[in-house]
Amino acid sequence: MAGFKTLDDVDVKGKRVLVRLDLNVPVKDGTVTDTMRIERQAPTIRELVGKGARVIILSHFDRPKGKVVPAMSLKPVANALSRVLDRPVAFAQDCVGEKAETAVARLKDGEVLLLENTRFHAGEEQNDSGFAKSVASLGDIFVNDAFSAAHRAHATTEGIAHFLPAVAGRSMEAELSHLQKALERPTRPVMAVVGGAKVSTKIELLGNLVRRVDVLFIGGAMANTFLAASGFGIGKSLYEPDHLQTARNIVQAGTAAGAAVVLPGDVVVAKEFKPNAAHRITDIKAIAPDEMILDLGPATVEGFAKRLQNVRTLVWNGPLGAFETPPFDRATVAAAREAARRTREGDLLSVAGGGDTVAALNAADVTGDFSYVSTAGGAFLEWLEGKTLPGVEALAKTKE
Repeated sequence: MAGFKTLDDVDVKGKRVLVRLDLNVPVKDGTVTDTMRIERQAPTIRELVGKGARVIILSHFDRPKGKVVPAMSLKPVANALSRVLDRPVAFAQDCVGEKAETAVARLKDGEVLLLENTRFHAGEEQNDSGFAKSVASLGDIFVNDAFSAAHRAHATTEGIAHFLPAVAGRSMEAELSHLQKALERPTRPVMAVVGGAKVSTKIELLGNLVRRVDVLFIGGAMANTFLAASGFGIGKSLYEPDHLQTARNIVQAGTAAGAAVVLPGDVVVAKEFKPNAAHRITDIKAIAPDEMILDLGPATVEGFAKRLQNVRTLVWNGPLGAFETPPFDRATVAAAREAARRTREGDLLSVAGGGDTVAALNAADVTGDFSYVSTAGGAFLEWLEGKTLPGVEALAKTKE
């Protein structure tokens, strides 16, 4: 990951500062129903306001496909942003052109303006240089605080940085700092926990991690594919028969890299998948043909805890079982609480991310105890895969 500048490197007083946020938040009946993402990015806006900048916020919302779709307007988000910031937020009905220019011209030092959905213009997703230049003309400095959109080479995530001095906002800075500490410059030993349903969706992620970590702990339904590839009978468990060799290749790559690939030794099985279904704990060698694996067993969780005692850095993506359906949440909750305990004690740097992961940590009530929990989704996963993120690379190549 290349170096990048931050708010500490620019003088923003009296300047028009274009700030790219990710305000693609849930809205129902014209009201934002979850402001967590806004709250994560609010410190950057507050700091810029406090330093006397004229803050101009850019964001996409939903997928209007380059056309004006009134139901996908950012106007309702302006109200939520105003409440979170506890200050007025003006709104412009476009992000380029006369309406945007007029709204920007009215701004005074310390005031905040939200521009309309950037995806109302086809040039946004096309990363059209003309569109990016038009947006850039509204500002003097570009601040990218939308790590969750950094994996997309769009005009307001990547293109605009070619026309203005560009720096990372505080949320972006925190994300990049923790990601660098987790895998690029980690304190070893490093363990990665990877769960979820399918190996096929995480082939690149697993392939990258197994070469970088000391321990790769595999859970969730994807562990079933690894168990089947190892010759174990898994009953009627969900698995991917087309990816048995993929699983074997990952284990072999781990062996070659000196990484331990850890699979379940015992599991929780049931004959039907429903809340509070009749279930039992069994060794992986004794799964009946009519049973399905729905969670990791207590001995496997205990083994996880023992390994964790010697680990200094933990990267977590994906639940260990069917955590949304009790009692098949127990392994995820127990493992997450153990990681949280070690983090609180100061012995562990713990970084987690991915939609299901965040939900699982919330269910275990430990989100606040991890060193960092990313809400970035696709960008976090692509980073785990070892891919270059255009929005981050653009910060490293910024125009002086």
